[in-house]
Amino acid sequence: MTDQMTGQTRAPGTAGYGEAAEQLAVQYESVDFADVHRARLHLYPAPPAAVLDIGAGTGRDAAALAALGHQVTAVEPTPELRAVAARLHPRAGIRWIADALPALPLLSAEGEQYDLILLTAVWMHLTPAERPPAMQAVARLLAPGGRLALTLRHGPVPPGRRMFDLPAADTVTHARAHGLGLLHQGTHPDPHAREGVTWTELVLERGR
Repeated sequence: MTDQMTGQTRAPGTAGYGEAAEQLAVQYESVDFADVHRARLHLYPAPPAAVLDIGAGTGRDAAALAALGHQVTAVEPTPELRAVAARLHPRAGIRWIADALPALPLLSAEGEQYDLILLTAVWMHLTPAERPPAMQAVARLLAPGGRLALTLRHGPVPPGRRMFDLPAADTVTHARAHGLGLLHQGTHPDPHAREGVTWTELVLERGR
């Protein structure tokens, strides 16, 4: 799949997001960062910390974290969503990168590490074969003692999207293989009240 805006190949997991960017922006921005992350906020580092938001979408979470005083890098492979983010959060002070899982080649080449990495509503887009190398790439980006917060979607797949329902245990196993231990696991209903959709949330920590 080729990106009509850049001529580059789009990540398969982003299918359906570019053409729906404006509608998704309304949906994403209708819920607050604090509400989405409430059960795990106490596990996030105090500012200022180096934060990486992978699959940042319209920048809702990235902007909220920057407003708290964090140094935020946002990764979003869909150019239409990046364009919406630039319009909605023009003065947030976020560094945006057009990179994609599973390899995150641009970020990996930089060699930077982060105190907190978010993977909110992202992991379910990866195939079973993509998840181990993706976890390896993410784990390398975590500083010693850094934390990874991710959510797993369960329920029907919207038309035109690529999603996989997976048990939390599989993700925890992949994380442990790369030195990340489980700090928190919980479940919550869908913040947009979509029928049959629920979420698992995980917070994992890299050893010091």
